[in-house]
Amino acid sequence: MATPISTNLQQNIEAFQRLFSDCADIKTRTMKLGKQLKTRCFIAYVEVAVGNMLLQDSVLGKLLNTLWEMPEEEILRYLRENSFGISDVTEYRTMEEAATGMLTGDAIFFLEGYDRALKIKDKGYPNMGVKETQSEKVIRGSNEGFAESVKVNTALIRKRLRTPKVKVRETFAGRRSYTNVDLVYMEDLIHPEMLAAIEERLAEFEIDGVGDSGVIEQLTEGSWWSPFPQFQTTQRPDRAAMAILEGRIVLLTDNSPVALILPTGYNSFIQTSDDYYSRWEIASFTRILRYIASFLAMTLPGLYLAMTNFHTQILPTDLLLSFAAARQGVPFPEVIEILLMELAFELLREAGVRLPGAMGNTIGIVGGLIIGQAAVDANIVSPIVVIVVALTALCSFAVPNEEFATAFRILKFGFILLCAWLGFFGFLLSLLAVLIHLSHLESFGIPYLMPFIGPDLNEYQDERDTLLRLPLSWLKRRPIYTRRGARVRLKIKNKKEEKKNVL
Repeated sequence: MATPISTNLQQNIEAFQRLFSDCADIKTRTMKLGKQLKTRCFIAYVEVAVGNMLLQDSVLGKLLNTLWEMPEEEILRYLRENSFGISDVTEYRTMEEAATGMLTGDAIFFLEGYDRALKIKDKGYPNMGVKETQSEKVIRGSNEGFAESVKVNTALIRKRLRTPKVKVRETFAGRRSYTNVDLVYMEDLIHPEMLAAIEERLAEFEIDGVGDSGVIEQLTEGSWWSPFPQFQTTQRPDRAAMAILEGRIVLLTDNSPVALILPTGYNSFIQTSDDYYSRWEIASFTRILRYIASFLAMTLPGLYLAMTNFHTQILPTDLLLSFAAARQGVPFPEVIEILLMELAFELLREAGVRLPGAMGNTIGIVGGLIIGQAAVDANIVSPIVVIVVALTALCSFAVPNEEFATAFRILKFGFILLCAWLGFFGFLLSLLAVLIHLSHLESFGIPYLMPFIGPDLNEYQDERDTLLRLPLSWLKRRPIYTRRGARVRLKIKNKKEEKKNVL
């Protein structure tokens, strides 16, 4: 039931504070207006969405300065008769309407004795000029990226989720840095015990300073020895907003453009934002490619060694003869070839990251071509090894999340060594070890392989958004991350009934 705006300012303040409890990014200010400063007013706004309220060049500043110079008995009459004469001002009669208006990025003004709330236009939310994301590139969708200010980042999420049910819990980390850490979530979707778990983990450590969200990630993850990340990272506000709508929690750290999303799982790392902006056919096709790429990025060099060293009978004769001819004159065993080229590509990748701008892109492409071709011409490695290593690197680049792709880059060397030692049996042993590890891994109580395991926990609905992304009209339930009783996210209206009502 809607709460009407009262002429009693204190009642309005209490109703507003109840609506936006635990919202650290919602700022409020109480002031006194009029020549004798007897008329109280209350202003609320989203931090970083409203500028200096005293500046004459802002609409809010012009209004406040006008009311400060006005006799108290004329203030109410002025607002009733002239409020709409002020540029970009809207009146609201209920607290819920006023809250929605504020979440568009404007200021809300309440006055003692006035039963309306005024939405006053200001500078609004940060826009594209904030930052363009340099990672997680998409074909379709927003190009905005997180900034290095936690207040700007919470505002970018507010810009996409304009509801008071989005809560922002503010805490601090670092005994000397006193770094702002914000937990952003949807109040009616999250599991309360999950929020309590992350707050408990944040309270478990005390460190001098937190320079980036990566410090918190390492100190709070459950299985620190696992190569697989238990937090999903993103630099995209739209991806963070989608995670919040799934009942997950987004952790933002001041001075870091990287947000942490929890809980997470294998399937979440394969998904991208534009999977839901594009048609289901192309989204499903690209997602299958990413799953295949994540598998080959870890196993391809090991499979090559197992087949060429131990199980040559499974290869066609012509292909086997071609491999043998390509290796003529190469002095090293194949495992040494693979390790040399893998290390060379890893060095090129690291050099490309550290070198500035266009030079980094150039060294990655040109350096790979030059080193590969020179190594082949010098008979240090065979051409097929260069192809296998290059294809492995290409597969790792196809994995959307960099931290997740790093896990496969590390495990790849374990596959190489075991396959060079035991052949296909070593490949199966390595694969079994990875699967057992993933089956035991959890992210804040959620199994890492959901929904491939336990699909019945959400009535088999999560399977519609795994290898295949079925049409959006079929994705009617939120994933397992959401609390029970709040998992319906899409309702299709009865079109026949609507047509009958229209007629």
